[in-house]
Amino acid sequence: MEPDADATQAPVVKSEWDRTPRNADCPCGSGKKFKFCHGAR
Repeated sequence: MEPDADATQAPVVKSEWDRTPRNADCPCGSGKKFKFCHGAR
């Protein structure tokens, strides 16, 4: 059985994601910068 990665991360409110600067750490808790994680488009 694989561990569920989403179960260990705290839920993040959508408005918090919208206000995240690109060079700040990603709110998902990966340790990456937002622009290289969830901010990549």
